[in-house]
Amino acid sequence: MAEKLLAVIGGTGLTELEGLEIVEELSFESEWGKPSAPLLVGKYEGKKIIFLARHGNPHRIPPHQVNYRANIHVLRQAGVTDILAVNAVGGIHPSMGPAHVNIPDQIIDYTYGRGDTFFEGDLLEVTHIDFTYPYDRELREQVIQAARDAAVPVSTAGVYGCTQGPRLETAAEIARMERDGCDVVGMTGMPEAALAAEMKIPYASIALVVNWAAGKSDHIITMDEIYEAIRVGMGSVKSILAQFIRNY
Repeated sequence: MAEKLLAVIGGTGLTELEGLEIVEELSFESEWGKPSAPLLVGKYEGKKIIFLARHGNPHRIPPHQVNYRANIHVLRQAGVTDILAVNAVGGIHPSMGPAHVNIPDQIIDYTYGRGDTFFEGDLLEVTHIDFTYPYDRELREQVIQAARDAAVPVSTAGVYGCTQGPRLETAAEIARMERDGCDVVGMTGMPEAALAAEMKIPYASIALVVNWAAGKSDHIITMDEIYEAIRVGMGSVKSILAQFIRNY
């Protein structure tokens, strides 16, 4: 049985986890182009973990221009067996306010024009994957258990609506997404989850709410409020992540 190796995809701030030591930087070539950043190999309480900055380091790649295929492909090359994604989202459901943490169990994809599959070009056969449950159920349960162990309150289910970006949504678009059943809205959940499924790598998400979605508050969305929610909420995310690694 292959040794387990966890990868965390998210912002560069995740490598500031207390007790984490970055021991190596890996660069891989990919037939799908360059990944967002080199892979950072860390050690946390004796366990090896890989970090990938989705938007690059420094944070410079907008969500619609992230090379999701290259990112997932190099993680597979590195021997990753599980992927935990950290996603910043807007809250649609009344319970999903700023700094709240959601562990989504479903996705609705509103993106377009992104490189969203490995199965194209000069193929020997057409391949379709089952994407009924976009997040790996066992990995999700491990994240939820880590949150419980760390005493961090989370929503244990939710529908992530993934939009194109980089602009934020209109109030009418959010109203439509709410009718569709979306609980949170973000710009990075897809095609990342589908590509991981194509590579047969279990994938789960920790979605941090950083603002109310358009039309869900009495004011326009400002970057100041987003940064404040990130500051407050990232403590919860890091606590879950640290406990998850201990349990892994």
